[in-house]
Amino acid sequence: MLPESAKEVVSSASLAHMVTLDPDGSPQVTLAWAGLDGDDIVLATLPDQRKLKNLRRDPRVALSFETDRVNDFGLTEYLVVYGRAIVTEGGGPELLQELAHTYIGPGVKFPPMPDPPPGYVTRVTVERVGGVGRWSQGH
Repeated sequence: MLPESAKEVVSSASLAHMVTLDPDGSPQVTLAWAGLDGDDIVLATLPDQRKLKNLRRDPRVALSFETDRVNDFGLTEYLVVYGRAIVTEGGGPELLQELAHTYIGPGVKFPPMPDPPPGYVTRVTVERVGGVGRWSQGH
């Protein structure tokens, strides 16, 4: 289960640094908009990108989010989420439109095209959290 303090970070305009595994086991990192659906983290894309191909082959994923908070030691707080992802076809434009209100602003139309493709939604089931912040062990 994702702690409320972690949900606040995911629901903010902090970009997700998403790490998937390439076929040779090396990490592949990309930035993504992220949101919440209950305790799951959801992301969307229109084209079938490398990260999606990686997740279909190996569902393990890590997401990191930098916050704008600094702790008592002067460190910028950040959230790291480890989990497993499921990629489904469809729903990409609708989720991107929802996330655009957080990342771009209210009233924006996104994706900015008349008839976007169905895209993909990635749902991450959280297995554990880490980083520096209230969601970490000992806080």
